[in-house]
Amino acid sequence: MPIDPSVAIGADLGSRTFSWTESDVLLYHLGIGAGSRTGDNLSASALRYTLDDAALQVLPSFGVVAPTFHETDPPPLDLPGCDINLAQVVHGSQSISVSGPLPTAGTATVRTTLTDIWDKGKAAVIWQEGVATSPDGEELWRVRSSIFVKGEGGWGGDRGTASPVAVPEREADHVSSYTVTPQQALLYRLCGDRNPLHADPGFAKAAGFPAPILHGLCSYGIVLRELTDGLLGGDAAQVGGFTGRFAGVVFPGETIRVAGWREGAAVIGTATIEGGERDGSPVLADCVLSLA
Repeated sequence: MPIDPSVAIGADLGSRTFSWTESDVLLYHLGIGAGSRTGDNLSASALRYTLDDAALQVLPSFGVVAPTFHETDPPPLDLPGCDINLAQVVHGSQSISVSGPLPTAGTATVRTTLTDIWDKGKAAVIWQEGVATSPDGEELWRVRSSIFVKGEGGWGGDRGTASPVAVPEREADHVSSYTVTPQQALLYRLCGDRNPLHADPGFAKAAGFPAPILHGLCSYGIVLRELTDGLLGGDAAQVGGFTGRFAGVVFPGETIRVAGWREGAAVIGTATIEGGERDGSPVLADCVLSLA
């Protein structure tokens, strides 16, 4: 069968050593909409994302893309025991936890393991975990992600577990909106994800979408940035981790509405489409920003 859990689960996907520069950090922040509001070019707070001076900071979500930031080919799917193609796949969920503020430039090694495969009947969910360490062996960050593979379930495997995040039943402590630019996906793909689903209209149509969609990880970064700016004073060093489940798609030109609630040592967040025919459609669910 296309997915063989006996081969896939526990497979060591190897390690890769990579480097990043301040220019990569700046491009990533621009790709997730930093500096786009009126006055951001004069705001000391906003410029912490977009100006390479002593105040430059790194939003932790950068760690998710840093290992593949300089890739120019579509992401490969040569996972052990998994015979799948790119058109079947959408990002399911993503989390990152950081050991401290990420450096604005550096070198690290990430080792990745395929940890779980869930059988959802008409689809499979494949989980990976990666740990990034500095040259001296110190853990810098840890990522966990899942991909949703359409048409590959039904072998009678474990369905997995889900723990929805409860949204507080009170008015949000923060609400903001971000309008995705027409070229947002074309800019974000320069951050190492050249999946044609986000740029090629023909490929997107073959995959079942009327037009190219925004990268899920771009939405992920946008939501984290909006919550950080709205509830943490724009201080990325206060973010200890961020988790989100990709609950729906975003098309360039649409507006994302982000709401956040402070709950102890965390922020609970939601993200939906604001306005238009898809008003209220989910974008990111089960969002938890853990404080450092």
